Order: sequence, then structure tokens, then C-alpha cells
Amino acid sequence: MMEHLVQIILLLGVAVTVVVTFQRLRIPTSLGYLLVGLILGPHTIGPTIYVPEFKALAEFGVVFLLFTIGLNYSLPQLHALRHQVLGLGTGQVAFTTVIVGVIVWLAGLPAAAAFVIGAVFAQSSTTLIGRQLTEQGEENSRHGRMGLAISVFQDVTAVPFLVVIPVLGMAVGASVLAGALGWALAKAVLAFALVFVVGHWLLRPLFHLIAAHRSAEVFTLAVLLVALLAAWTTNSLGLSLAFGGFLAGMMLGDTEFRHQVESSIRPFRDVLLGLFFVGIGMLIEPAVIYHIWPQALLGALLILASKTLIVAALVRKSGIDALTAWRIGLVVSVGGEFGFALLAIAIDTSVIDARLGQIALAAVLFSMVAGSFLIRFNHAIAARLFGSRHDAAPEAPAGLPEAPGQVIIGGYGRVGHAIAVLLQMSKVPFIAFDIDPKRVAQGRAAGHQVVYGDISDPELLAAAQPQQAALILITIDHAETALRTVSLLRSLCPQVPIITRARDLKASSQLLEAGALHAYPEAIESSLRLGAIALQMLRVPTQDVDRILQGVRDWNYQPVVEEKLDR
Repeated sequence: MMEHLVQIILLLGVAVTVVVTFQRLRIPTSLGYLLVGLILGPHTIGPTIYVPEFKALAEFGVVFLLFTIGLNYSLPQLHALRHQVLGLGTGQVAFTTVIVGVIVWLAGLPAAAAFVIGAVFAQSSTTLIGRQLTEQGEENSRHGRMGLAISVFQDVTAVPFLVVIPVLGMAVGASVLAGALGWALAKAVLAFALVFVVGHWLLRPLFHLIAAHRSAEVFTLAVLLVALLAAWTTNSLGLSLAFGGFLAGMMLGDTEFRHQVESSIRPFRDVLLGLFFVGIGMLIEPAVIYHIWPQALLGALLILASKTLIVAALVRKSGIDALTAWRIGLVVSVGGEFGFALLAIAIDTSVIDARLGQIALAAVLFSMVAGSFLIRFNHAIAARLFGSRHDAAPEAPAGLPEAPGQVIIGGYGRVGHAIAVLLQMSKVPFIAFDIDPKRVAQGRAAGHQVVYGDISDPELLAAAQPQQAALILITIDHAETALRTVSLLRSLCPQVPIITRARDLKASSQLLEAGALHAYPEAIESSLRLGAIALQMLRVPTQDVDRILQGVRDWNYQPVVEEKLDR
């Protein structure tokens, strides 16, 4: 036990050092975890860690990754994306898998191994693409939004590979293999039906019951239970654990608890996914890479070139101009972390051998390094290829989400509900968060987009993406929670204006100092409104009343506060 404890401490120490360094250098942390695995793996000089339970824990990182992806792609959302992004995402994965697979098959690989290589090369790094585009200020551009949408949807289209690849490891004839694939797909449909029925009839009432206790601990335990139970169900049917996680995420993604569920699962997902990448890094053999680097380099070129050409052609065929199509192709061309997951499954099931696995692993790594430069200089490269330096029309293509601009409301009590009604009447999109499941149910019954969640939870805010909001309104009554929320929001999204309620002038001043644009003290405001009505009844002109009230606010309510103190 003490030996394992020392190894765990060593792993955590190296991981913290490497990940912090990579974050400071703005390099994707997934590459940092790969480096940790390489440093502590059996194929390099220095300490080597070996914990028997490590591999099992790492596998749950992929389960929670697929669970999170499922949260963002519920059935209604998949139906809404069924046109352009759905077609482009599916087409890109299908064409890349087939074309790359045929190329490597002609180069001498067995058909099953060629299929796996095509599937691995078809994946793109959503993490790398999103971070790079954000750093360049292109995350909301036409090519950035569409490229990121295609990349995210690749994760969904990769789910069938989780069903197919393990079956390919069976050393049987073609007819038996076809039967096994058909049986695997039938079990996948059965698993989907089971999870769908359970999710539809049990999950929502279950989480309503749990949320009523207002215990973050119990809520997190319930989320873990649902994710792992679904994973166990699919594994019992002979399918992958990750497939069950995806199905459970899909079911919960269609409920009002989606954001809080994602908030609860995020720490487990990030840590266990980091362990997964550490495990992948341990598979890297530098001595072998020295001998296979030409093949790995050719593989990286195949990843970058095939996806750039295929995506550009598909996007161009959809009616988008050539320059934007090339830019989208360059953005999506990079290799992806999910390819590592498919690669690990293929190695474990003996679909590909160790040497081919090393070549594919190195090829994906090389493509991620080179692809980051293609993303950074996508406009210059596309302009040279296209022969023009003028960008395309700015309108967004059909099928993509609207430009950022919804309002976030923290708290759906008396004040939050009133604001929601006004926003709805004005046709302004909004989303409200509240920790009272009864209020959430009432709001949804009224047609408002109200979801369960604690607005002061950093993980929830990360899932809600407040940096894309047009305005944030904090209407919760608890002063300390409101102050903590404003401080957190100001660090996450300093560019987004924040308006909040306050009990009194002291709380208002604290909220303004924390970063709120406006913090209205309720007691004083109600007195001002009462006084304004009195003045209007005494026939004082409305514009004079408005001027007086605004003057009091501009002086931070000091005139009325001083009068109160004098009395």
C-alpha cells in the first residue's frame, strides 16, 4: 500500500508540474498528460509507476467524457442539428474513414486495421481547436463556429466506432464477422432503448427528488450512480463502457438539470481523463519512434491533408464561399484526443499490433503539433490557396446556433420571475438558474427556460459559458452568495455587464466594488418608486420626476440616505 502511495504522489507531483507549465505556455493540457505518461512510463529512463487499478480508473475518464458529450447532444438537439452541421460532420467522418482506410489498405494493412486507422485519423481535437480559436479571437467567426461545430459533432459520430471496433478483434470469417457486427448493433439499439425508457420515466423524477434535499453531495453521488449504472448496462451487453456513458448523458441532457449535472461531473471527468492520457503516454516508446518517424510523419501529413481537402470540398458543396471553406478545412484538419481512445480500444482488442499502434499514436501527436500552426495561420494559408485576401460575407450559415446574446438570470424567485416575464414579452432569449426544483418546475411550466443549478458554483458557470452572454442579472436574495457570484463572474467574463439586486446601500456598495455595473438596493428603490408615484399624482411633470430619481441614483442614493440619518 505504501509503495502505491509513493507512486501516486510521484504521479500527482509530475502531473501538476507539467500541466501548470503547459497552461502557462498555452499548450493543450492533454499533450501535457501524454508527456507525464511518457516520463513515468516503462519506456524511458527514470522512475516508473505501476498501480494495478490505474488502467481501470483511466477508462472511466473516457466514460465521463462521453457522458459530458451526451449532455450537449440530447435527442432534441440532434434533431435541431440534422441539416448542415449533421450532414457535414457525418460526411467528414465517413469520407475520411473510407478514404484513409483504402489508402492504408492498399499500402498493405489488413482491412480491419485499415478501418481503425481511418476512424482514428477522422477525429479532431475539439479542445485544441476551441482554445486556439479563442486565443486568436476567432471563436465567433463564421469559419470558427462552423469548424468547432463539426469537430464537436465528430465526437458523436465516433460513438458507433465504440461498438464496431471491439468486434473487429474477433479472428473469424467474413460471414461470422458480419453477423457479430449485426448482433453488436442490435445490442446497441437495445441498450439505447433501455436507457431511453429508464431516463424518460425515472431520471427526471429521481433528480427532482434529490434536488429537493438541496445537497450537492447527494446530487453528485446520484450523477455518478446514473453514469456508472448506464456504463455497466452496456458493458453487460458486450458493448463498451463509454457507450453507456454517452447514452446516460443524452437522457440527462434533455432535462432541466443538465448544467448542474455537467458541473458535478466535470472534476471527475477532468481528473480521470487526465489519467487516461497519462496511460496513453505510457504506451509511447521513444526508441521505436526513432525507427518509425518517417511512417508517422507520412501519417500526420495524411491526417492534415485528407481532412483539409474533404472538409473544404463538403463545405464548398454546401454553398459556402471557397475562402471560408478552406479556412474551415484547416481548422478541422488537426488530429484529436478521441482518436487516442479509439486507438487504445483497438490495441486492447488486438485489432492492430503494437508497432502499428505506435505509428498511429505518433502520427496523431505530430498532426496536433502541426495542426495548431495551421489553425493559427488559417487565413493566410487559405488566402494563398484561394488566391484572395478578402474575407467572405459575414452572415452565418443555416443550421448553426445564433450569435451569442442571451441573458443569464441567477435566481428565479420573485424578482427573477418578473424579469423573465419582461424578457419573454420582449422576445429576448434568456436562461435562468435556481436551486429550488419547485421554482424550476413552475418556470418551465410557464414556458421559461429555467434550469436547476447553483449560479455561484464555478463549475456550473464554466458549463453555462457566461462569457457568451449579452447581460447577466443576479437576483438571488442571499447577500454573500450574490457577492461571491459577482466576483467569480468578473474574473470569468470581465466584458459582460452584470446587474444585481441588493438589500441595502451597504450590500450595493460591496457588489459594485466586486464588479457589478449596477446594484439596486431594494429598500431605497421601493421608497423612490413610491415617492415618484406621489409626485406624479401631485402633477409634477414625468420628465422632472425621472430627472430627480436619476439624480438620486447618480449620487449613490446619498440625498435620501442622509435625510434618513438626520431623522
